[in-house]
Amino acid sequence: MTTEGGDDSRPGPTGGVPAETYGPVTASNFVTPGVRIASEWTWRLGVVAIGIYLVSRVFARFSGILIPVMVALLLAALLQPLVERLATVTHRGVASITVLLGALLLVLAMFALVGQQTISGYPDLRNQAVDGLDKVQLWLSTGPLNLSAAKLSDYVNQIGDTLSNNKGTIVSGAVGVASTATHLTEGFFITMFSTFFFLASGQRIWAWLLGLLPRAARVPMDDAGRSGWVTLSHYVRATLIVALVDGIGIGVGAFVLGVPLTVPLGVIVFLGAFIPVVGATLTGILAVLVALVANGPVIALAVLGVVLLVNQLEAHVMQPFLLGRAVSVHPLAVILAIATGAELAGIVGALFAVPTVAVANTMISSLVGRGAGDPGTDIDSDDAPLSPDAPEPTEVDDPSDITHGEDQQDPTLA
Repeated sequence: MTTEGGDDSRPGPTGGVPAETYGPVTASNFVTPGVRIASEWTWRLGVVAIGIYLVSRVFARFSGILIPVMVALLLAALLQPLVERLATVTHRGVASITVLLGALLLVLAMFALVGQQTISGYPDLRNQAVDGLDKVQLWLSTGPLNLSAAKLSDYVNQIGDTLSNNKGTIVSGAVGVASTATHLTEGFFITMFSTFFFLASGQRIWAWLLGLLPRAARVPMDDAGRSGWVTLSHYVRATLIVALVDGIGIGVGAFVLGVPLTVPLGVIVFLGAFIPVVGATLTGILAVLVALVANGPVIALAVLGVVLLVNQLEAHVMQPFLLGRAVSVHPLAVILAIATGAELAGIVGALFAVPTVAVANTMISSLVGRGAGDPGTDIDSDDAPLSPDAPEPTEVDDPSDITHGEDQQDPTLA
C-alpha cells in the first residue's frame, strides 16, 4: 500500500516494512530454500531411479545376449595379457584363438577331474553318509537339543511327505533345467565368439563405439574407458588369485580332516569365490554339510573353522594386498551391490555387481575429474602387485579424428 509520504511498504511484525526487504513478489518467495533444495534433489533422484529401472528392464529382456557378452568381457580382461605376449610372435587372430582354446581346454579338464572324482568317491560317500546320519541322529537325541526318537522320526516323515506332495513342482523343475541347458548352450557359443573378437579386434570395436558419440565426447570417453578397462583387468586378475586361494585352502583343509569329495568341493568354492565377500563362505557351507553327513558334527565344526579362517585371510590379507586402490569401493557398497544384483538377476547379478560398480566408479571419476589425473594410472605396483599396464591413450590431435574410417588409429579396448 502507499502511505502519505509516498512510501510503498507492506505490513510486518513491527509495522510497515520497506518493499525492498522482500524483493519482487514471485512464486519462489513462498517456498523456503530447504523445500526448494529437497524438491530439486527429489526430481533428479527420480530421473536416476527411472533410468536404473529402464536399464534393468532392458537387461532382463535381453539377458540371454547381454550376460554372455559380459562374461566375454571378463574373459577378455583376464586373457588379454597372454594374447599380447603371443601376438609378438604370431598374428593376433591366431594368438587369440590359441589362448581362448587353451583356456577352454583347461576348464574342461577341471570339470572332467571333478566328474571323475565325484563318480569314484560316491560309493565311499554313500557308506560314510549312512554312518554319519546315524551319528547325527545320536547327537540330536543325546546332545543339547535332546530330541526324542519319535520326534526325529516325525521330522523324517514330514520331509518325505513334503517331497511326495511336491512331485509336480519337482518334475516342472526338471523340465526347466532342460530348458536352461538349451539357453546355456546358446550362451556358451555367444561367449566364445564374443571373447575371440574382443581379443582379436577389440580396438576396432571400441573405435567404432567411440565414433557413435558426439565429437567433443570421444576423447573424454576414451580416457574413461581406458581407466575402466584397467580397473576391470585388475579386478579379474586379483579375484582369480583370491578364488584359487579360497578353493585350495578349503579343499586342503577338508582333505586333512578326512572329508570326502575334497576336489569337487574345492572347485565349487573356487567358482563361488568370484562373488566377493560372501561367495567363498556360502559355498564353503556345502563342505560343512558334507562333513556333517559323512563325518559327524565334530569334523563339521572343524571344517566350519577352516572356512571362516580362509574367509578372514581373504578379507583382511588377500583382497587389500592384491586389489589396493584399483577397486576403491567401500565394503558397505560391495555388500549392497551384491544384494541388489542378486535381487535383480540372481546369481548372475551377484557375480557382476561388484565389477560393474567398480568400473562405473572409475569411469565416472575420470569424466568428472578431467584434468586432475587419470584414475587408471593411479594404481601403483607397490600398492597392487597384479596391476596391469595402463592402455595407451588414443593419439589424436582433435576429437573429430576418431571416426568410422578404415584409416583410423585403433584406441585401446576399454
